[in-house]
Amino acid sequence: MKQTAGVIGSGIAGISSAIRLAAKGYAVEVFEQADKPGGKLSQLQQQGFRFDTGPSLFTLPGLVDELFTLAGKNPANYFRYRLLESSCRYFWEDGTVVNAWKEPEQFAAELSTKTNVEKDRILAFLEKSRRLYDITHEVFLFNSFHKIRNYGQAAYRKSLLHLHELDAFTTMHRKNTRWFSDPRVVQLFDRYATYNGSNPYKTPATLNIIPHLEHNTGTFFPEKGMYHIVEALFKLATDMGVRFRFNSPVEEIIFEDNTVKGLRSRGRTYPFDLAVSDIDIVTLYSKLLPGNKVPRKQLSGERSTSALIFYWGINKSFPELGLHNIFFSNDYREEFTHLFAKKTIFSDPTVYIFISCREVPGDAPPGQENWYVMINVPENTGQDWDSMITKARKDILSKIRRVTGKEIAPHIVTEAVADPRSIEADTGSYRGSLYGLSSNSSFSAFNRHPNFKKSLKNLYFTGGSVHPGGGIPLCLASARIAVNEIPTSEIH
Repeated sequence: MKQTAGVIGSGIAGISSAIRLAAKGYAVEVFEQADKPGGKLSQLQQQGFRFDTGPSLFTLPGLVDELFTLAGKNPANYFRYRLLESSCRYFWEDGTVVNAWKEPEQFAAELSTKTNVEKDRILAFLEKSRRLYDITHEVFLFNSFHKIRNYGQAAYRKSLLHLHELDAFTTMHRKNTRWFSDPRVVQLFDRYATYNGSNPYKTPATLNIIPHLEHNTGTFFPEKGMYHIVEALFKLATDMGVRFRFNSPVEEIIFEDNTVKGLRSRGRTYPFDLAVSDIDIVTLYSKLLPGNKVPRKQLSGERSTSALIFYWGINKSFPELGLHNIFFSNDYREEFTHLFAKKTIFSDPTVYIFISCREVPGDAPPGQENWYVMINVPENTGQDWDSMITKARKDILSKIRRVTGKEIAPHIVTEAVADPRSIEADTGSYRGSLYGLSSNSSFSAFNRHPNFKKSLKNLYFTGGSVHPGGGIPLCLASARIAVNEIPTSEIH
């Protein structure tokens, strides 16, 4: 008889956990509070416009392909993607525009021409980023470092031997200012701290690993948009026999002698041999583990940023913009002071604009565009969001006008908004923080909740609020780690 597994949540980590469990022979059921899979990786359709509403950057696509391979399927039969010519267009108010071309040489040449930083210096930085990845990825991204026995493995020994190269005790900003004389280049590479909701003025320079994923390995895009990642994995999971229960929030994890015995949803009990949680770790403890206090580190650590997102249907085309666009703040340090110290929104925020119809023309009517316009905002601590959002909308429109010389407001024909309150309500992310804890200290990685807990047998943890962190690649990695933690003796 098959062993059984229940998965709580159908975010990208939850679905991939279900696939991995099914590939190991488990009978798997996934419980999802919403009426569709995806969690934060979702979509919105409004008046002829389609918007991806969650993560918009796609790197390390091999982590998705791997799931199809595990199931003995051809990934191309489910899911196709392509390498982008440019990962992003960067805009400053002094008129500087930089395309981050896919080839490191071409990108470095353009950045050098626009900023007068030597091309070789930029390439050396990218090589340093590659080196950081080579030293750390097996330990920090694809395995648990919460088990002492793992430190005997070759990859762990390699990382320990090269600890001095990890720059763990200097900040990303401090390191980047040593590398580059031009503040625009510093700002460009400082922004990678925001990939997990952190502050470049506080986060360790070890996070300079992130540019490697974008500039050395490349940025990709699914042929049908970001939500197609979910659609493809959902189809794979159902083809493997995974059962999904939508509109079915889990109300209780049932234990016997601190060992998982099942899940309760909508008043009904479902017996399982083990469970995998893909929900925010604070939400999990607060709602489903009432006899277990939320671990102190999860409440005392500085939380990641949230987001304010406007989904604008634009009745005009703006060819000067690409798929991914960044309009930088004129005072980056002050922006982060507002986010983390003042818990409010700076009047000159960095604005990110994602226009998926650049790659998927059907996402907007002919001659029109679907703009996903996002700024980083603080976690929800009870601020007056309505007035803050009203002001932020004006500031964003003003920013766009200063950078492009174009008035956008008259061309907005449809609008939807997401903010920390709705993000928390829709996804269970505690206080709307997108990535759980921030990485604003040298030991942040070790403060993330592990993918298992010794005192709670047969319960495993995955998703953006646990090790190794948020974003599509790390959520996929967390699923690999969590399922690999299941003792072989439990697998039939």
